[in-house]
Amino acid sequence: MRKHWLALSTVAFVAGSFVLPSAAHHAASMFDRTQTIELSGEVVEFQWTSPHIWIQVNVENDAGEIEEWSVEGGVPNRLYRQGWRPNSFEPGDQVMIRGNPMRDGGKAVLFIGARLDDGSTLGRLE
Repeated sequence: MRKHWLALSTVAFVAGSFVLPSAAHHAASMFDRTQTIELSGEVVEFQWTSPHIWIQVNVENDAGEIEEWSVEGGVPNRLYRQGWRPNSFEPGDQVMIRGNPMRDGGKAVLFIGARLDDGSTLGRLE
């Protein structure tokens, strides 16, 4: 009986260890992937972090007020293979970012593509 319990516990532990990493990674369901918006503004911060990169952008709204928007991007190691670098965005850079907005109207988008002030692009802009 004890050997059976030990074997069952070991199997459960091993199986559970494969589930935990995927449970820790969140879904992008808070973004409306049927909608696309464009933000133009100045980069405040670029975070090259796992599991996703983040870009903070100051955007002028229709009333002329500055709003800070958050842009969630992909996984750093995958983006690196696509040509991104930890300094792809620098504070002060002027950018246009295309992304999927949040469903609740929050000031954040899921990154699709960007055009930098020098005309270079990252992601998909078509």
